[in-house]
Amino acid sequence: MKYKSTRGGVAGLGFTDALLMGLASDSGLLVPESIPDVTSQLDDLRHCSFVELAQRIVGMFVDDIDTATLNRLITEAYSTFDHPEVVGWHALDNVTVVELFHGPTLAFKDVALQLLGQLFQHVLALRNQRLNILGATSGDTGSAAIAGVRGQDNVDIFILYPKGRVSPLQELQMTSVPDRNVHCIEVDGTFDDCQRLMKETFADLDYKAKYQLGAVNSVNWARVLAQIVYYGYASLKAPAAAQFSVPTGNFGNVFAAYLAQRMGFPINKLIVATNENDILARFFATGEYALGQVHQTVSPAMDIQVASNFERFLYYYFDEDSERLNGFMSDFAATGRASLDVIPATELFAAVAINQQQTLAAMRDIKTRFGYVLDPHTAVGVAAAQQLCGAEEPILCIATAHPAKFPEAVEQATDTVPTHPSLDALSGLAQRKSSLDADLSAVKRFLAESVPA
Repeated sequence: MKYKSTRGGVAGLGFTDALLMGLASDSGLLVPESIPDVTSQLDDLRHCSFVELAQRIVGMFVDDIDTATLNRLITEAYSTFDHPEVVGWHALDNVTVVELFHGPTLAFKDVALQLLGQLFQHVLALRNQRLNILGATSGDTGSAAIAGVRGQDNVDIFILYPKGRVSPLQELQMTSVPDRNVHCIEVDGTFDDCQRLMKETFADLDYKAKYQLGAVNSVNWARVLAQIVYYGYASLKAPAAAQFSVPTGNFGNVFAAYLAQRMGFPINKLIVATNENDILARFFATGEYALGQVHQTVSPAMDIQVASNFERFLYYYFDEDSERLNGFMSDFAATGRASLDVIPATELFAAVAINQQQTLAAMRDIKTRFGYVLDPHTAVGVAAAQQLCGAEEPILCIATAHPAKFPEAVEQATDTVPTHPSLDALSGLAQRKSSLDADLSAVKRFLAESVPA
């Protein structure tokens, strides 16, 4: 399997080269040159455990790591989860919650980033290289990425996060890590500022090469690849063609579901559930992709107005026409808006924005009726499913984080305070972080002064 850029300037990359490149050198996003078709294998795949399915799916996209080694790396990645099947499964009448928060940082990002850490370590050791990872987080990516690579000799990781716009526990999960290869940077701005700074840094190709920069955000293809697995797994457990409600800000999570459907897994509806930061919901309703003001909400990981992974979806929506995609993205970069000539015609996607009142109401309702506690991001997905699906219609809702990561929001909605031993253990730990303005030169200077000689 080879990889190419959505913008047409890169092609023919092997998987390990794509892994280390992260963001494509033409500023596009890497995608596979073809998408495998599993339709004829579904009966066989249905009997796989999660780890076995991961080995099968990931193996379809990787041909430059031998199978035995790749399978070992996958097994080791998921040995860190505290659920025997990695993914939990909790039925609430017609809604089934797919729990993806059983990894070391209690967030769905662990499913991909535990594997990414294993892949980085293997490939860098094999090539006798090192990597300086630059990432941006709206909450969970940072701690999950740090957990995947902390303590590694050939990796340093730099995480940008918006000051005051992640939950206190999310910040503690990052800043309390003592390993010297971990660098946490609070940026005086929004997540969109952090994401822009990261992309602009990668766009300086001489700088990127000089400081050996790599990516862990969902701009890295390996992140998306690992996420395809849980959609395939959940769809094969469902009694009929699956419908998923996916809380999303950056579009990476729901894009993985889209690819799983294109591969032939039995999926027939994807609900794009956003909070008040509704750029994606507005696009699917109107065909216009337009910046809005970033609203701070109780679901902070979704407080995003520029969905970095959306470019991959547009690439396929435009029938892999890089020239058309480049025009659309150029318009957006220049003016903050870009439009399709018509409302996007897709039977697969539905989209809805859920406000804070609806989010808290869904948390309260599920706790009252079922004694089950949702985190506020998962509650956005549940509320969206309840709004768009009938009461008897089966729907799978992606649970992105353990509720104990957001105790203030949960208490506000349910009058209960969820806990988890790994989070309780963070109390009182020393923090290490740096502070920067949302300024590209400041970020590049900080990296230059901090990377190992």
